[in-house]
Amino acid sequence: MNWKPLCQILGFILIFLSFMMTLPVILLPGNDSGNWLSFVGSAGFCLTLGLALLLIGGRQTHRLRARDMFVLTSLAWFLIPLLSALPLLFNLQNLSLTDALFESVSGVTTTGSTVLSGLDHMPPDLLLWRSLMQWIGGVGIIGMAIAILPFLKVGGMRLFATESSEWGDKALPRTHTLARGLVLVYCGLTLIFALSYYALGMPFFAAVNHALTTVSTGGYSTSDASMGQFTALPLIFAATLFMMLGAMPFFLYVRAINGIWTPLWRDQQIHFFLLLLFVVATAITGYRLVQEDLDLLPTFAHALFNVTSVVTTTGYATTDYSLWGPAVIVLFFFLTFIGGCSGSTSGGMKIFRFQLCLRLFKLQILRLVHPNAVCTARYNRQPVDEDIIVSAVAFSFVFLLTLALVASLLAMTGLDALSSLSGAATALANVGPGLGDLIGPAGNFRMLSDPAKWVLMFAMILGRLELLTLFVVLSPAFWRD
Repeated sequence: MNWKPLCQILGFILIFLSFMMTLPVILLPGNDSGNWLSFVGSAGFCLTLGLALLLIGGRQTHRLRARDMFVLTSLAWFLIPLLSALPLLFNLQNLSLTDALFESVSGVTTTGSTVLSGLDHMPPDLLLWRSLMQWIGGVGIIGMAIAILPFLKVGGMRLFATESSEWGDKALPRTHTLARGLVLVYCGLTLIFALSYYALGMPFFAAVNHALTTVSTGGYSTSDASMGQFTALPLIFAATLFMMLGAMPFFLYVRAINGIWTPLWRDQQIHFFLLLLFVVATAITGYRLVQEDLDLLPTFAHALFNVTSVVTTTGYATTDYSLWGPAVIVLFFFLTFIGGCSGSTSGGMKIFRFQLCLRLFKLQILRLVHPNAVCTARYNRQPVDEDIIVSAVAFSFVFLLTLALVASLLAMTGLDALSSLSGAATALANVGPGLGDLIGPAGNFRMLSDPAKWVLMFAMILGRLELLTLFVVLSPAFWRD
């Protein structure tokens, strides 16, 4: 393993992280919380470590192999949460090391599970840092890495492919153009979301924070009530739309701003994604109207919002949907696994894997009925390579196997069955809230034991790296020459 290029890139990432740590101090000059020294000290430590890694890496440019990419991605997603916990650890006196790490891992992986309460009275600089962690984790670090890699004469697309499930064609032929487009789209959507939230009645500080955690499909809020603190239906519908946009392929947005709009309208993944959200929300609305005497529009608004929040793995909640009845609880448990589109900031198993598995099922039926027929799976009007389908099936198997293992480990720590299953699912899929009174949408992860939190932290990172990336690095065959 050639560690010099890895040190170079990690050095750039930590320098960027140190700059982001200063933003709560720079953007909130009138804040009197007294936390500025901790932020500056944490930023200084990250900057020093980043510069040291750059010196170790040297000035020579290097080419990264596929093995280097896997190691780099895994190291980054362990190192960034570790350093991001410093401002929380130094500023919240009653927060243990485990809780600080849990909050930062959940933030950077855009999971959204929290151990903090009393958010309504928390200093604004800490609230902003929580939101910035999710914004960085969404695509900021990867976008920056793609921008840096061309200068090191390596392909940034391969790094992005190891971090996310994007397997389609490149949005644009040149990597630096792609990187610039990704950063432009990400920052542009953040600005649009913030201005829209503010125009719809959200306070400016809350609008900025919720824009940061909506575009990253992270779900951290400025209140213990999450999005339940806002009751206006136009705001709820706008937040629903923004979560949908955050869960769609960013590569298609880059194509769109370069004048190539057709893939955005014709993508089968987006069609299935939107259809799923509206069908499930309509079914839940009908179920609740039969069970209770409710108004149609508010019922549909809350159903669509919470379904979108879970499927896109954002993790916001406008109400405690675990009180909507056992049928809805079971449905939400299975929605936890789905996730958004490939190449987005959302987690989960991703829509395209379910579509590929359905196509494989149809092909198998056709082959049983017509043994001599030549059948080819197609996706977005293009034939799909066999290795892509095999990869999707393998991922699904590994995901379910890992889910069983994580749920069993959580049960061994003393958690009940529902909390263990939903906790494992929400961590691996990077959703946020689980089910039940303890870790449900109205609950909190703080009451969990430290061993349970460490299991969940590892599961969150596994889910963010889509399992196989980290498993490849941990396999003995990977390290054999």
